[in-house]
Amino acid sequence: MKSWERQIRLYSGLVLAAYIIPHMLNHALGVFSIDWMESMRQTLSPFWDSFIPKYLLYMSFTVHFIMALYRLYQRRSLKMPTWEWVQTIFGLSIVPLLVGHAIATRGAAEIGGLDPNYWYVLTGTSLKIAYLFKMPLLIIVVWVHLVFGLHFWLRLQSWYLNSLSIWLILSVSIPVLSLCGYLSSLWRVFEYHEDPNFVADVFAEWRAMDEEHQVLIPTLESKFLLGISFMLAVVFAARVFRSWRVKRRSLLNIEHANGRVIAVEQGQTLLEAVRQAGIAHASVCGGRARCTTCRVRVGVGKEYLPEPGSLESAALARIGAEKNVRLACQLRPLQNLAITPLIDPNNGVIRAFSTDSLQGTEQEVVCMFVDMRGSTRMGEQILPYDVVYILNQFFNELSVALIDTSGHYAQFAGDGLMALYGLREEGMQKGSRDALFGAQEMFRRLDLLNKRIKPEFDITIQMGIGIHAGTAIVGRMGPPQSPLLTAIGDNINIAARLESMTKIEGCDVIVSLDAITASGFSNQSLSRVTLDVRGRAEGIEVVKLMRDELSDFLNP
Repeated sequence: MKSWERQIRLYSGLVLAAYIIPHMLNHALGVFSIDWMESMRQTLSPFWDSFIPKYLLYMSFTVHFIMALYRLYQRRSLKMPTWEWVQTIFGLSIVPLLVGHAIATRGAAEIGGLDPNYWYVLTGTSLKIAYLFKMPLLIIVVWVHLVFGLHFWLRLQSWYLNSLSIWLILSVSIPVLSLCGYLSSLWRVFEYHEDPNFVADVFAEWRAMDEEHQVLIPTLESKFLLGISFMLAVVFAARVFRSWRVKRRSLLNIEHANGRVIAVEQGQTLLEAVRQAGIAHASVCGGRARCTTCRVRVGVGKEYLPEPGSLESAALARIGAEKNVRLACQLRPLQNLAITPLIDPNNGVIRAFSTDSLQGTEQEVVCMFVDMRGSTRMGEQILPYDVVYILNQFFNELSVALIDTSGHYAQFAGDGLMALYGLREEGMQKGSRDALFGAQEMFRRLDLLNKRIKPEFDITIQMGIGIHAGTAIVGRMGPPQSPLLTAIGDNINIAARLESMTKIEGCDVIVSLDAITASGFSNQSLSRVTLDVRGRAEGIEVVKLMRDELSDFLNP
């Protein structure tokens, strides 16, 4: 999906959500009384009846539906995950379920100046058997479509997943309360039917409208339904016509790494073609270029690849992908290709968001890399078992420093480690401060370690530290039997490269200006420099510090 399409669907959907959620809560007040429902409606109505919000709502609904039809036409295959089928079918069902209710309320208000209060709506519903079933069904269909849309928009955000239980409770309780309120209030209206003047009094405003409006409004529902049916028929006819044209042309062949050859229509995405062929393929974000789990390496035919769009380019740049690595959800082949999927669909999608296996969420985090200097030379000077002893002592001191400063030991490799700060809900400021104090504490403990081992082994350990703050994918990764909570991404790579540059720059610590700024400490006294970091076109603004300078900065 192109960026502009995704943005239009997202923003129009958010406008509709802003209307639907309070509307559902308004229904829930029917548990207490119809007057309570009406009181809240009168509180909300002035906003939605004002010029800009009203026409923004109408436009959002129209655009959202048209974009859904356009998306349906764009699909070269109707094979999609179950959740996407549910969201699509429910979304298309909303309009025929809603149109009668919308015309009787909003339509009557716009055409005849009628005030569609809850007594009018509930009484009208009670008089039509079909609406007794359509309205509860409409509540369920609208809410499921809304919740699916919000969930698959937010599911890569750490703050959302950290409070998922709360959102789950709300996503279930709101429609249940709305249905209970609707049914309770409807039951009260049925009781009022015993009064012979009740219906006449409720519809007095309707009878006061112009006769031509009374005749026109009831005919609009069938006209709108006919128009919607025509639009759907056009979409499916266009799909059939496109398929007929494609069959008359030669199809492209995609050689899959599993040995199968897949026929691809021109204009069809690689992900659609693979799924149409019944081959499982990873895609956490559902084909929206918000992740890179569907990426493939292109072998034969890579020279014929079309240029990636802005969304795909940004996603691939974040992982430093090679030129022959592309996103299957965005790639529309122009020539025959040979592809190799890079993510196992069984481990990349099915387990991606389970609580007992591999997870990954976008999160702002502070990353620290620590590396021991001269470990190779140390191995030449002392016995191997002594090296193991010293390394264990070194990592023990670093581990204690991390615990004391709220850091997380993410992983180690040889004589270095990676640590993460700011994983909890305290925010980036505390995470950045903790990382700086963590570096200070590590140097303090390293001095204590050197005092112990210097007399025994006649060596002194030195180390370098790199610190950077930014957004990364944080989650449990690694072998399914023993996954680790760690992080990956461009900002993690930057922290690692800053640490490696401490040797070149002749300093103990290199901290990115992003991390210093996030900490909230005044950096006016610090001298900044811009370093060229391998793998990045632009330099990174950093602060270079010796351990004493770090201590003076943190303890002025």
